[in-house]
Amino acid sequence: MSIASPCINICRMNAATGLCEGCFRSLDEIARWSRHDDAEKLRILERVAQRRTELGAAAAPTLASTEEGA
Repeated sequence: MSIASPCINICRMNAATGLCEGCFRSLDEIARWSRHDDAEKLRILERVAQRRTELGAAAAPTLASTEEGA
């Protein structure tokens, strides 16, 4: 089995969290992805899912905040 990368081509590192704003991985997790076995990739994906839940709502702009900047 080969586990696909969670990259969604939104590659911006958030200075406050140290995570990619697109895939919620750290630089270390991104850099080592291809060298990890499937078990470690699954562990990373579990952490990504947890981060997305915890940080996703805070990281995503709201309609009100995008209208303020318009």
